Amino acid sequence: MLLCKIMTNQAEEVPGLIDGKNALKYAGRELEAMREVAAAYKKRSLEALIEAQSKYGSELAEDPVIRFHLQALYDTLLEQNLARLVEPFSRVHIRHIASLMKLPVETVEATLSQMILDKKFNGILDQGAGALIAYQDSPQNETYETVLQTMDQMGRVVDSLYTRAARLS
Repeated sequence: MLLCKIMTNQAEEVPGLIDGKNALKYAGRELEAMREVAAAYKKRSLEALIEAQSKYGSELAEDPVIRFHLQALYDTLLEQNLARLVEPFSRVHIRHIASLMKLPVETVEATLSQMILDKKFNGILDQGAGALIAYQDSPQNETYETVLQTMDQMGRVVDSLYTRAARLS
């Protein structure tokens, strides 16, 4: 339940649940591990999450479900931190981002390329120069969407008229 609270952006509720009367009988390292994971998520600190995973490795890595969700949480925090760091730049060296995040260049590069492919970030990786080039987000053209919807509706009207004309003859 604590991990569900963390994963659904309700990490601030975890300390209250852990300190509650019902959780006292379950007190131990497992709950302290969840408290630290929640604090790391609340602070949006990838470094604190890594520290909690190393400190409580046995408690967090034994259960495959918890391990899977913690990996998803790690990926989410990594993407959020990368997006926050890259935002002010139009062109930045990947090595610089990796040094700011204290992560290997390969990890940062792989995550950035995945974010670009998933359209979570608008830009390209210049692997020759080892740089990330960010593009400005283009405004959504609503006219195009409206024309597509109009054409779809017109197609339905023509089909309806055709079936009515076929019934009459």
